[in-house]
Amino acid sequence: MRFAAVKLFGAVLLMGAMGAQAQTMKSDHWSKAELLERAKHLQEKAAKGDGSASETLEKYPHHYTMLAFRQKSGGGELHQNFADMFVILDGHATVVTGGSVVEQKTVEAGEIRGKSVEGGSRQEVKAGDVVHIPAGMPHQMLVADGETVTYFVVKAEEAR
Repeated sequence: MRFAAVKLFGAVLLMGAMGAQAQTMKSDHWSKAELLERAKHLQEKAAKGDGSASETLEKYPHHYTMLAFRQKSGGGELHQNFADMFVILDGHATVVTGGSVVEQKTVEAGEIRGKSVEGGSRQEVKAGDVVHIPAGMPHQMLVADGETVTYFVVKAEEAR
């Protein structure tokens, strides 16, 4: 009888903990209009800086979301532990994937940057397009003169 009471007490504690976790979890929703409105300050920041700006929206245990704006091409990138998923909200760009990062250097653990990507495949992207880039794949966002691109990013941790 005592053993059954201990099991019941343990089950109640577990259920309480699960309920507390459910109460602290939340979902997020952003409309395209909300994200584009939020991106206006990124446009200003990019104009005063190097032509690009981004911000982290939310962080989760194994992924995070960002909003990014570019009016200039970026350099080559390779994320060893994170896949990138882009949802193009506005504008036009070319995404280069594969190949190799030129003049690469490690900027922090698992993050490689370089001048460009050479030998990759090119894909034109526009509003409504979705791009998935697995962890470990070199990539680069190219923006033509006079063009801009605004995009939502999900960075998902991939086990290696």
